[in-house]
Amino acid sequence: MEPVVTVGLDGSPESLAAARWAADEAARRKLTLRLLHAWPLLAPEPPHVPAEMDQNYWAKRIVHNAKAELQARHPALSIVGNLVADDAQEALLKAAAESEMTVLGSRGLELAESYFLGDISMPVVARAERPVVLVRAEMREKGPQSAPSASERVVVALKLHGPCDDLLAFSFAAAAARGVPLRAVHGRSVPLHAHAPWGTDHGVTEKITQDAQKLLSNALRPWREKFPTVEVADGISLESPTKAVVRAAEGAGLLVVGRRRHRPALAPPVGSVATAAIHHARCTVAVIPHD
Repeated sequence: MEPVVTVGLDGSPESLAAARWAADEAARRKLTLRLLHAWPLLAPEPPHVPAEMDQNYWAKRIVHNAKAELQARHPALSIVGNLVADDAQEALLKAAAESEMTVLGSRGLELAESYFLGDISMPVVARAERPVVLVRAEMREKGPQSAPSASERVVVALKLHGPCDDLLAFSFAAAAARGVPLRAVHGRSVPLHAHAPWGTDHGVTEKITQDAQKLLSNALRPWREKFPTVEVADGISLESPTKAVVRAAEGAGLLVVGRRRHRPALAPPVGSVATAAIHHARCTVAVIPHD
């Protein structure tokens, strides 16, 4: 199958925002856009049935209306509709396995309500073997030819505890395609022994910062050379990684976070940084699975 960007459609404002984002991305990458709508109760396709008798009328309308809008925005983009008689989660996971990326809508609620993100998005994020992108419905709409602004920078969160090339490859390519700056951020909590009644031990925090900065610079160096046109900023934040990432994402256009494919048996399927980004970042979030 030819390379595609797949977006899950259910007719909601969130899924339509995701479809617009996916269309822009597919156009940038010169890929086909696949509009996927899955519903277990889809009926077998009947021959020559009037619309008012077609049990799949509303499912077809969701895909048709989205395709018409997106084709008007991107006349040269190849767009295919895909109706699947299957559970949405399973259909999206199958599609994700053969897609360059999968794009889904995200409600982005606050506090306790944010943990009810949906029955579909989180399991797909947790199990997909390729990038999954979550798009907010309330994001500012842009025309396909709009010039990028400084606020649309790409931010990538790096743990630096192992290889991070998958995240950096996605992030640098995204920044280069958009013509926007890239910011790499690493958060590291100050250890207990560095705390004192009068504050924190400057010597300890300085050593932590220097060591982390060296690791970050080494990780970025080959990618700076590969993408010389991308303006890169990097920074170390001496606070919890979750707080550092959410703070760095303020005003960004795209936040890139990682998810380990192989996690301990009793650990949550998605790590704390990715979970915080998904629930609390206001921008589009790309979750990149990595080893």
